[in-house]
Amino acid sequence: MNILAIESSCDETAVAIVRNGRELLANQINSQIELHRVHGGVVPELASRHHLEAIHPLIAAALAEAKMDWPDIDGLAVTQGPGLSGALIVGLVTAQSLAWLMDKPVMGVHHLEGHIYANFLAFGDQICFPLLVLLVSGGHTQLIEMHNHGEYSLVGSSRDDAVGEAFDKVARLLGLPYPGGPSIDKLARQGNPKAFSFPRSLPGTYDFSFSGLKTAVLYKVQELQRQGVDLPVADLCASFQAAAIDAVLDKTLRYARENGIAQISITGGVSANSLLRERLHEEAKASGIEVFMPPLSLCTDNAAMIAACAYYRWQPSADLDLLAKPRWPLVEAVQAAQASEPIQPEQPTPTQKVS
Repeated sequence: MNILAIESSCDETAVAIVRNGRELLANQINSQIELHRVHGGVVPELASRHHLEAIHPLIAAALAEAKMDWPDIDGLAVTQGPGLSGALIVGLVTAQSLAWLMDKPVMGVHHLEGHIYANFLAFGDQICFPLLVLLVSGGHTQLIEMHNHGEYSLVGSSRDDAVGEAFDKVARLLGLPYPGGPSIDKLARQGNPKAFSFPRSLPGTYDFSFSGLKTAVLYKVQELQRQGVDLPVADLCASFQAAAIDAVLDKTLRYARENGIAQISITGGVSANSLLRERLHEEAKASGIEVFMPPLSLCTDNAAMIAACAYYRWQPSADLDLLAKPRWPLVEAVQAAQASEPIQPEQPTPTQKVS
């Protein structure tokens, strides 16, 4: 089954073609980082305009990369939410127009569920259930137990800022360029993670909180500025990053150990963080837990993960009525999907549930 997918939820315009949920035939991404960097963050109006300019050339490029034409495409998938309203609409209108013109089924995909399937795209035949998913991105920090395809239990989530959002805000505070995550990650390698003692959030729970950590960094910066000293930016980055990663890893590994879960999947933009990847691999291995981390090209927003999710969860829209859902909790999306009968993909998935 060949699925052409479109992702336009924020500041990446992406088109991909994936066969049977595993074989990546084309992966086209147009990044808007340079466009938004001068503003210190994503400007929704600019993002929408850029999606309009980029999306049709990307579709043509994806078909050319896969050496395919429309008769070779079995269905379309598109990010329906959550995300920026205008950006989502560009992708949805494009996908539904193509579905009508080419007489193809189309499925709306939840953006966060798409992130979950980035690792299924890369390691699908190795993943078993139950699976503990750590989803860390600019807008979300969630710990999810995945019982099967489309069956999730929300273990914990952020009560305020997502971890990626905290990285961006601290980077801005320290005068570092957007996006903040890669900037802090790079400088932290040159700093001392024990230079400053920053709080670890909500010990003893599986929920996350990063606003207090962000505020602690702000107060430390203000204190140093009052003293008239040059900011030790590398040390601040290293100490902040250590505190943020400690909080994420403690909850994830503790839940896996306490509930006998043998596999962890990390996904989302922050899963590209080098300290998080190194420490999760080392500490999970010491506990006998297998970890799946997507290749860096699948960490940030992309359409390949949307296509993979659509394959495993194939439920095309009965008619062309997909509406953008800027605020769309994953639990709500899953409940709606479970209320309808899923259509099985053409060939069975290789994943087996652990008894």
